[in-house]
Amino acid sequence: MRIRNQLVTKGFLAALAAGLFMSCQGNKTGNNAPASAPAASGATSAPAAAAFKIAYVDLDSLETHFEYFKQKKAQLEQKQKQMENQVQGKVQALQNEYQDLQRKASTLTQEQGETAQRSLMAKQQQLEQEAQNLRASYSKQEAEFNEELQKRLDDFLKSYNADKRYAFIFSYRTGASNILYTDPSYDITADVIKGMNAEKAK
Repeated sequence: MRIRNQLVTKGFLAALAAGLFMSCQGNKTGNNAPASAPAASGATSAPAAAAFKIAYVDLDSLETHFEYFKQKKAQLEQKQKQMENQVQGKVQALQNEYQDLQRKASTLTQEQGETAQRSLMAKQQQLEQEAQNLRASYSKQEAEFNEELQKRLDDFLKSYNADKRYAFIFSYRTGASNILYTDPSYDITADVIKGMNAEKAK
């Protein structure tokens, strides 16, 4: 029985994508304004547009090379496997008990058979509840892990961008992103991986 089919990878770090809204307000001039006024206004806004910089972090690459993520992912996978083995062992024991009851059915009175059947049903319900509790526990650990990683990334990017060099830093994931095109020259993933691994080493 699978407790959970997927771990943290897909959708593992919550997307950092923020909406990018740029508003441009035209220069309001009267009827007596010279014809060159619009051109002058465009020249004035050019430096501001040139100073507007964005960057992005490739989450697939981050998850592949961020050592802390790999360690925690391996721990969660081990816990998942232990939970699955624990439930599967009890399922097998319950199946064995049911088969044993079938073999003995001809030697039991009706009352004994009904009692044994009720016992098996109670054990089955208890096992289903235990499996549900294990799934809930695992989901909670997974959510806490996601929140912790998101906070680590947020905190690092605040420090990394303390000089305000970027107006926005987006997240990107192949096949699961609203960003349709990325220019590698704006990719800061390597810097982020290097910095976060260095912080973990400390």
